[in-house]
Amino acid sequence: MAVITKDTVIGDLLKIDIQLARFLMQIGMHCIGCPASAGETVEEACQVHGVDADELVEQMNNYLEAAQYEQ
Repeated sequence: MAVITKDTVIGDLLKIDIQLARFLMQIGMHCIGCPASAGETVEEACQVHGVDADELVEQMNNYLEAAQYEQ
């Protein structure tokens, strides 16, 4: 199973599971398809949007773990 960290680049995150985009949309990152945001880390995106990076990373990893068991 892939593990998301604060240093994971948004473009790589979306390659792991495109459904992770919903977590980014929920924090107000609506430009996830633009080239600039694709090169940002999760931590950088969280800083821009005033979100706790550790909390977001935990939510995304919990989602990935749950999705793994559904398969």
